[in-house]
Amino acid sequence: MVVGVLVELANQNVDKVFDYSVPESLIDQIKVGIRVLVPFGRQTLEGFVLKIKDSSDVSLKDIYSVVDSDIILDEELLLLGREIKNTTLSTLISCYQVMLPKALKAKAGSSVAKKLHTFYELKDKDYVPTSSTQKKILDLYINQSLISREELLAISSSSLNTLVSRGVLVAVYQEDYRVKYEVNRDSKKKLTSSQQKVVDSVIHDKRGVTFLLYGVTGSGKTEVYMHIIEHVLEEGKTAIILVPEISLTPQMVELFSNRFGNQIAALHSALSEGEKYDEWRRIARGEASIVIGARSAIFAPLKNIGVIIMDEEHSDSYKQGDKNPRYHARDVAIWRGKYHHCPVLLGSATPSLESMARAQKNVYQLLTLKDRVNGKSLPSVTIIDMNKEVKNSSSHITNRLLEEIKRCVSLGQQAILFLNRRGFSTFVTCKNCSYTIKCPHCDITLTYHKSNHMLRCHYCGYATTLPKVCPSCGEAALSDLGVGTEKIEEELHKLLPSIRVLRMDIDTTSRKGAHKKMIQAFRNHEYDILLGTQIVAKGLDFDNVTLVGVINADTSLNIPDFRSSENTFSLLSQVAGRSGRSKLEGKVFIQTFNPDHYAISFVKNHDYLGFYKEEMSIRKKLGYPPFYFLCYIKISGKDSSYLFQESLKIKRSFDRNLLHTTILGPTSLAVFKVNNIYRYGIILKYKHEDNLRSVLIKIINHYRTNSKIHIDIDFNPSHF
Repeated sequence: MVVGVLVELANQNVDKVFDYSVPESLIDQIKVGIRVLVPFGRQTLEGFVLKIKDSSDVSLKDIYSVVDSDIILDEELLLLGREIKNTTLSTLISCYQVMLPKALKAKAGSSVAKKLHTFYELKDKDYVPTSSTQKKILDLYINQSLISREELLAISSSSLNTLVSRGVLVAVYQEDYRVKYEVNRDSKKKLTSSQQKVVDSVIHDKRGVTFLLYGVTGSGKTEVYMHIIEHVLEEGKTAIILVPEISLTPQMVELFSNRFGNQIAALHSALSEGEKYDEWRRIARGEASIVIGARSAIFAPLKNIGVIIMDEEHSDSYKQGDKNPRYHARDVAIWRGKYHHCPVLLGSATPSLESMARAQKNVYQLLTLKDRVNGKSLPSVTIIDMNKEVKNSSSHITNRLLEEIKRCVSLGQQAILFLNRRGFSTFVTCKNCSYTIKCPHCDITLTYHKSNHMLRCHYCGYATTLPKVCPSCGEAALSDLGVGTEKIEEELHKLLPSIRVLRMDIDTTSRKGAHKKMIQAFRNHEYDILLGTQIVAKGLDFDNVTLVGVINADTSLNIPDFRSSENTFSLLSQVAGRSGRSKLEGKVFIQTFNPDHYAISFVKNHDYLGFYKEEMSIRKKLGYPPFYFLCYIKISGKDSSYLFQESLKIKRSFDRNLLHTTILGPTSLAVFKVNNIYRYGIILKYKHEDNLRSVLIKIINHYRTNSKIHIDIDFNPSHF
C-alpha cells in the first residue's frame, strides 16, 4: 500500500503530496484524513494522509507510525481546505491547520493530553467484606455501577487499595472534559409576529439559501436564533452559531446552555489549549449538537449541519487578515451551507455594505426586524460638538455628559462609556524639544499605561518604563498627550469619586475568565459605569443600562481607510443600541469634533438605510466594494530600499498583465515598520480580471526562495 502524505510544513516549496509506502503491520490502520509520522529529509514530521493507492513504480520510504485512530479531516473538511487554498492562494497545509486546535498540530500536540477521570467497577459481587469501611464502600454499588475514585477515597484509602489488590474492584478510566456548562433549563420566550416570520422563512428553506437578517438593536435576534436551532435539533441535525468578539461568547454560551444544556460546545481563543482539544473531540464524536464560538468555530467537525448563523455579520473580526490563510468566515459558512444544503443566516443591526448589496440584488434573501421586542423606541441620540465644548471643560468628559451620568446613577440605573482606545495616553512627547517616544522596532509612538508606569507598543508588544527625563534633550519635560480608557477611568474617579467604574479592555481582560466575571459583576450592579473599548460595543444586553456615552466618536473616523465611515457608523450604532433595552427609556450622548459628518448624522436618527445609500454613492464614485473587488499585496522585509525596488518590479508586472485592473501603489503602509520589518502595499481594484490569479501565482513562485522578501496576498481585505 502507498499513501500520499501532506507534511506539516507551511512552506510553498513543499506544498504538495509526497508518496510513502505502508508497512504490513500498519495497513489496517490507514484511512484518508488521519495523521501519520514520516521521514522527511533529515526530519521526522507529521502529515495528513490525502491519498491511498495500491503500489508505486519507484522505491519509497516507509511511514514510521499512525498518529490517530480516528479520522481528523473528513471528506468535507478535505474539500473545504482545497477550496480555501484556491481562493486565498495559501498553502494547503495552512488551510488544514487553521481548522484544528493546536493540540492536533505536530509542534503542540504532545503537550496537551486527555484528562482522565478514575472510576471503579465492582467485579467480584460475592466478596464478603472484612471491615466496616469495606462494607460501606461495597454498599455504594447496590444502586450504582461506577463510583468515582474521590468518593471511595473519602471513605477509606486503605480499604479501597485492599479491594483493588484482591480484584474486587477494577479501575475504569473515562475522559473528563475540562469545560463544564451550567444547565438551567430556561423556557423559551414567545415570539412576536415579526420574529416568527423570520423563523418560518429560515426553517422552511431546504435549498441552502443565505439569509440576511437586518434587525435593529434589541429586536430579539438571539431569541430568533434559538428558535431556529431548536427546530434544527428536532430534525436530528446540528448547528453552528458564530459571534465576533470573545467578550460576547460567555453571554451567548450562558444563554444557550440555559436552553440546551450540554448539547452545546464552545470554540474560541479564551479557552486553554486543553479545553479546545476537549471541545473539538466532543464535537467530532457527536456529543455536542450546537457549536458556539468566534471565527475559527466555522470549521467545527459537525456532521449533518442544519443551520449556520453569523451574529453581527458586519464585524471585521470574521476576516483572518493577519496570517494565512486569509479567509472570511462568511465565505466558509456559505460553502458549508451549500455542502449540507442548509440555510445560512447572517444577522446584524448594521449589515456590511457588501451583504446588504447582495440582498438588494436577491443574492441573499432579506429578512427584517424593524422594532424592539420591548415595544420601546430606539434611544434618543444627542450629538455634542466638541469644538464648542472643549473651551468649557478641562476634562475629556463634557459637562453635559457628566450631568447625565450623575442623573442616571442617582436613579439607580447604569451607564456604558465607550472609547475605542486603551491605555492612559496615546503618546508621550517633550515640551522642550518636541521629541516623541517611539517603539525602537516599529514606526509608531508608544502608548503610556499609567497603572504600571510603562510605555507599550500595541503592534509588537515592546515595553519599557517611562523615563524621568527626555531621551533626546535630557530635560524633565515629558508630557503625555492623547487619551485612552485608563485616563478616562482616572478622570471619572476624580470627578465622581462615589461612582463605581469597571474598565473593560484588552489590558483588564487578559486573564482567563475575566470577560465573564466582569459582565456578571456589571449585571449584578456591582458597578455603576462600564467603561471600555469596542469590547463593550456589541451584543451585550443589560436591562438596567439607560445611558450610553461616546467619549470620542472620531477615533475610527480618522483612520485612513475606505471603510472608516462604515466602521464608525456601525460601531456607534451598535454601542448606542446598548441603551434602553428593557422597560426603561434609553439615552445616548456622542462627543465628536465632526458633528456634521454623515456617518454621525445618520447614527443620530438610527437611519441605517440612509447611511447605506449615502455610502454606496461614494463607493461607486471612488470604485470601491461592493462595486469593485479588491486585492491587497503586502511586500515586507528588512531592507527598505530593496523592497521598494522589488515593489516597483511587481507593479510593472501588473501593468503589463492586468489589462482591466486599476493599480494603486506601491506605497508604504501607514505604519511603515513593525518589529523591524518594513512594509509596502499595492492595491488592485477590478470587476473582472480572468488573468489575476495566474499573475499572482507567478509572483508567488518567483519570490518563493527569496528570503529577503515576503509576499502576502489578501483578497477583499477588511482594512489596509
